This record gives sequence, C-alpha cells and structure tokens, in this order.
Amino acid sequence: MSSEPAEKKTKMPLTLAYWKIRGLAQPIRLLLKYNELEFDNVMYQQGDAPDYSREGWLSVKFTLGLDFPNLPYMIDGDTKITQSNAILRHVARKFDLCGNTETEMAMVDMLENQAMDFRNGFTRVCYNSNYESLKEDYIKAAKDKIKAFSTFLGGKKWFIGDKLTFVDFVLYELLDQHRMFEPSLFAELPNLKEFLDKFEALPPIKAYMESAEFIRYPVNNNTASWGGK
Repeated sequence: MSSEPAEKKTKMPLTLAYWKIRGLAQPIRLLLKYNELEFDNVMYQQGDAPDYSREGWLSVKFTLGLDFPNLPYMIDGDTKITQSNAILRHVARKFDLCGNTETEMAMVDMLENQAMDFRNGFTRVCYNSNYESLKEDYIKAAKDKIKAFSTFLGGKKWFIGDKLTFVDFVLYELLDQHRMFEPSLFAELPNLKEFLDKFEALPPIKAYMESAEFIRYPVNNNTASWGGK
C-alpha cells in the first residue's frame, strides 16, 4: 500500500500553536506538512535569563476558549484541542494513519505511549540543572531503550509495516533528537538510521526540511541545559 499522502479532500482552517522550538509540536508539524495541510503556525517565545518570561503565552492562555489551556493547542474550525497526542490522532484519523487492523491500532497505541515515556525521561534530563552529571547514566539507559525500538522495527519499512502511521512521525522526532544528542547511540542500529533517512526522503517532508520554515534548532526552551538557546 502506498505511503504517499492521502488525497486532500478539503482545506481546513487550522491553527497549531506552541513554543518556537521543536519540542512536542514537531511531530504534529511534520504530520501536517506530510499531508500538505495549510496551517497557521503560531509560535510563542520564552524570554531570556534571568526571568525566562512566558508572558507572550500566559497573556492569552485563558482567552482562547480552550477546555484545558495548554501548549500545544490546535484550532480546527470549531474544534479546539490540547494535548499533543490528541492533536496527532485528530489529524491522523483524517488520513487513515492510525493503523488498519485491530492489531495494528494496538501496536500504534503501544508505541505512542512507549515513546512518550521515553521522551519524558529525556526531557527531565535536558531541563535538569545537573545535566552534566546525569548525561552519562542517561546515555547508558537510552541504549537499551533505543535498541528495543530497533528490534521492534526489524526489517519492516515503517514501524507498523508497509504503511506509515502517525507513530512514525513521533518516533522520527524522538530518534532524531537522540541522534543530535548522542550520535553513537545509533552506531550499531542500521535499521534505525535507514528509517530516519527514509522518513526524511518523503517528498513533502524533504521539501519542508529544506524550507526556511523548518525548525532544526532549538529543540527545547531557553531553560533547558541541552537543546535550548
């Protein structure tokens, strides 16, 4: 089955908002770009030290009609959503990117949650003031976690099989951030390197990454010890 974007049936008025970093919004941006959906890419900026002001976001946080005000948020017509995974699923359902069978959907759910657990641990290290003392132990632990993703992928084209699902966008971003963080983590995992290269070669993704709109850096906000300004 083709992994090319689904035929675009409608053009929706979309807004995606987050900080001006990669963070939680990057897989959503990639998913929107892959499906060639036009959207207003609102990016709030955190101030510099010592205050690290978030006033740009806080001044509008409770004025947008969001049930649970948070970043990222998406406004899709009358639908207003927060929580990054809920936003990803909302977009993915429109393009049949959630898996086709009950087993595939269960595997997508599992990978989605496994990736979030892994990401949360990474974020805690990146934003920790003791980052330098934590880094070595984190890398040791990350090796096994990344190897488990490599084992699950095996020789498949994408994580669930021949067809892309939204979890490939999540895992691309998580793995690419770790590749930036410590390239040696992928030294003996050629299938993950192939996955990353193949994902980046998808025509809409390639075009986005070559555009001025694409955010390569920063990964995290200004308060982070790694990946920030």
